[in-house]
Amino acid sequence: MSELTPREVVRELDRYIIGQDEAKKYVAIALRNRYRRSRVPEEMREEIYPKNILMIGPTGVGKTEIARRLAKLVNAPFIKVEATKFTEVGYVGRDVESIIRDLMENSYRLVKNEYKTRVRTRAEVIAEDRLVNVILNPEPKKVPNPIDIIMGRQTKEPEISPEEKQKLSGKREDIRQQLMDGELEDTYISVEVEESAPQLELGGTSISVGDMMGGMMPKRTKMRRMKVKDARKILIEEESDKLIDEDSVKQEAVSRAEEHGIVFIDEIDKICGRSLASGADVSREGVQRDILPIVEGSTVNTKYGPVRTDFMLFIAAGAFHISKVSDLIPELQGRFPVHVNLNPLTKEDFVRILSQPDNALTRQYQALLVVDKVHLTFDDDALYAIAEAAYNANTEGEDIGARRLHAVFEELLEDISFNAGGDDMPDVKLNISENYVLEHVKKARKTDLKRYIL
Repeated sequence: MSELTPREVVRELDRYIIGQDEAKKYVAIALRNRYRRSRVPEEMREEIYPKNILMIGPTGVGKTEIARRLAKLVNAPFIKVEATKFTEVGYVGRDVESIIRDLMENSYRLVKNEYKTRVRTRAEVIAEDRLVNVILNPEPKKVPNPIDIIMGRQTKEPEISPEEKQKLSGKREDIRQQLMDGELEDTYISVEVEESAPQLELGGTSISVGDMMGGMMPKRTKMRRMKVKDARKILIEEESDKLIDEDSVKQEAVSRAEEHGIVFIDEIDKICGRSLASGADVSREGVQRDILPIVEGSTVNTKYGPVRTDFMLFIAAGAFHISKVSDLIPELQGRFPVHVNLNPLTKEDFVRILSQPDNALTRQYQALLVVDKVHLTFDDDALYAIAEAAYNANTEGEDIGARRLHAVFEELLEDISFNAGGDDMPDVKLNISENYVLEHVKKARKTDLKRYIL
């Protein structure tokens, strides 16, 4: 994060998101302010809170994608939640805290993957040793009786003579070499794998049944028959779990969520004002008041420990077609001081979306269809025709933003996608021209308005 200036953040976001420069600038500044806060004296640091952002704009213009890409850019825990979820039947106020619990799950998974990456080389060596042992001794060891373990009556295995040890050592080296050369990848073996202990969840805190017994009981295992290449993945995961310190992972995950977590609350305009309909649905204003403590800063109990929300970055978004920002309760408005307006997409924006981003739809469909030996190319005129079709569809019907391009592409490539595939399929090169778009996409054809004028 220290190397990412706001300009560099915007440059990275430009690789995936077209337009919306104002929104990109504000989220880039919010991200940089986190780094700046970490460098100020500790007594001042506790007084500096993140400036939460409210994005205002129609659907499909990049609100969610900006927040998601921002979190991915700095490897920060991220959660997206629909505000309307909490107006459904069966809702209780405590459920709002599930937002933070879900964020903690993401943070824990993120940190654990980082720790596993650090110990992966060592875990691979240990897993290889276990594979050699399984191939040498296909019969599984007998699981000791728990009572014998408690009473200290474990039986000792007979010692192996030096000659047998030397023979086994030679066999081990041969098998290890075969594993390294990939000669045994498709060989079936029976592997003893650990079963996860059942857990009880009480008030957001998870308690392992094994921990309740003080760790005296041995871990439950079961035999699974699989190929060596599949067994290697499972054994590497098991050994990685043993090599990392679980307490350090939890501590780091809590710290990462508190200091770097990003919560994206979508459809916040749908909970403006009071619900006029009678029934079991929850008052919209009531949902705002339940979300308020989390945004203001509170402590939520999770199974990884208490988590503070004071310094998390909250980004809310809504179209605000019917309601206005002023319809939110004043307390919630005050917690989103930065308001950003996102613009509807134009034809030119659609053309740029089709050609400039790293994950452009044209590249996605090219990569998908090349699997079935269909090599697509697109003329510039074809891109303009596709953009115009999407723009016309949004203008004449519901404006769903860039998502309209998915519908246009499915209509455009329907025949190709259906007929492609099969072992006898030859390599086909297909150029998508403007005429091809006009023939296959209805909205790409210009409507003759004279037919409707008397």
